[in-house]
Amino acid sequence: MLIQIQYFSQLRDFGGPESVELAEGATVEILLRKIFELRPSLATWRKHLLVAAGTEWVQPHYVVKPGDVISLMPPVQGG
Repeated sequence: MLIQIQYFSQLRDFGGPESVELAEGATVEILLRKIFELRPSLATWRKHLLVAAGTEWVQPHYVVKPGDVISLMPPVQGG
């Protein structure tokens, strides 16, 4: 299945893939590993990433579903 990926804030500057091909039953953790293989510079954000599927925050064990759009965001900071 082809999963679309959105990057927010400074993560856009890393030029990560816009989509990734995953097997059925893949988790967000598997998706992130694949992204980090393709764009190792994004791996420095691993411990701080916020991940959403559609409009819901998800954990690494979330099973990605066909049609999901996964959003990757850095931590939110107020001012």
